[in-house]
Amino acid sequence: MTTTSTTPRTNAEQRPHGLRDFYENPDVPVASGDARSLRQARMLAAALGPAASGGGVVLDIGCGDGSAARVAAPLLTGHRVIGVDWSQDALRRASGHLPHVVRGELTDGGLPFADGSADAVLFSEVIEHLVDPDSALDELRRVLRPGGHLMLSTPNLAAWYNRGLLLAGVQPVFSEVSLRGIHGRPGREVVGHLRLYTARALREFVAASGFDVVRLAGAPFHGVPRPLRALDRLACAVPGAASILLLHARKA
Repeated sequence: MTTTSTTPRTNAEQRPHGLRDFYENPDVPVASGDARSLRQARMLAAALGPAASGGGVVLDIGCGDGSAARVAAPLLTGHRVIGVDWSQDALRRASGHLPHVVRGELTDGGLPFADGSADAVLFSEVIEHLVDPDSALDELRRVLRPGGHLMLSTPNLAAWYNRGLLLAGVQPVFSEVSLRGIHGRPGREVVGHLRLYTARALREFVAASGFDVVRLAGAPFHGVPRPLRALDRLACAVPGAASILLLHARKA
């Protein structure tokens, strides 16, 4: 990995004026890696079990372009998967992968679903983008039925390579100091990360939000350079050092 720095764009009209404008920009990546999506989908399918008559309702909150739900769909046969996002551009792209997409926000009552109406929530690579993750988990808890499943994934601040980068005085991968460019860390894409979690912090935060943590697992990161990908997959055996954290919790 090499440290790169990009120069801020000079055209003020191209710069995001706020987070909403940033996420409505079609050039901002909204997809995540299939390896992470597949591991998360397998965890959710195992938790839900075979679909009963009528199946369950699975909400993909912050669905982006629908790629995570596309990967999960073959494992969730019989369940109704609904994509939810605040970005109209993301919903347009997600509609090519999902039969049901709706607009919603992670504010108090911002999701267009009744209390206790969902059997499971997929929350893939979303929490790191939020200004107010506390209110977001309150809203997810509201729409989940008692005992409903939360499947959350997020980048790991303490990923194996980030530990070395910090020792070298380099900004960790996944962290961002600007919405306009990369400064002081490896990578080329600005994706709008506001918060990062270690395995311990994520467990404690989710538990404090009214959930029982069932399992924490690791997943690889698609952006790791090819020569290091085998090592990244091996690191998944120790979730606290993996690139991506996969957490399964149930509404208490």
